[in-house]
Amino acid sequence: MTDATGGTLRRRPAQRRSQERVERMLDECARLLDEVGYDALTTKEVARRAEVPIGTFYQFFSDKQGLVKALAQRNLDAFLDRVTSRLAAASPSGWGDAVDLGIDEFVDMKRTTPGFGVVDFGEVVATPGGPAVPGTQRMLDAALENNVVVAARLRSLIADLLGLPAADGMARAFLVAVEAADAVLKLAFRAHPDGDPELIAECKRLVRRYLADHLS
Repeated sequence: MTDATGGTLRRRPAQRRSQERVERMLDECARLLDEVGYDALTTKEVARRAEVPIGTFYQFFSDKQGLVKALAQRNLDAFLDRVTSRLAAASPSGWGDAVDLGIDEFVDMKRTTPGFGVVDFGEVVATPGGPAVPGTQRMLDAALENNVVVAARLRSLIADLLGLPAADGMARAFLVAVEAADAVLKLAFRAHPDGDPELIAECKRLVRRYLADHLS
């Protein structure tokens, strides 16, 4: 089990059997989000499909929102792991290639990862590319908006892998880049179920050109 759910579980699963149960509940949550959406998602159905007693569910998750928070944490960790692996394998020539690779990984997860079209890194959407369900802007951290957390973790990852300087304003630059990419990719998935390729290309161009002023 990844450490993705570290701040969202009521208690940490100590035994392998408990870890597997938590992962199954998260897997079934993701599948049900695709099948029925967030509003119709129930803890009872998640527990039934994961083949765990409902009491076991509540040992680890306080409610439906706690479950979805844990899924969002897992999604973010999975995304960062994928980006790290791709960067290590591809040996990009610079941060611009890293931008393209990160956007490609996000788009691929939108297309292939169960539940990711409804809940990616915390924000819950009722329809692909749609507006967020109220109250889901701080699913990763009670004090910070989701994109602030995502931007900070991306900045740390890319800085470590590519040796970028910790210049003044870098945190703000990454936050603006993440917010811009988020908005354009939402538009891409509203325009096409798999993400409009031309809008995805525009997203890459926009983020590259913006960050050029800060990272070049």
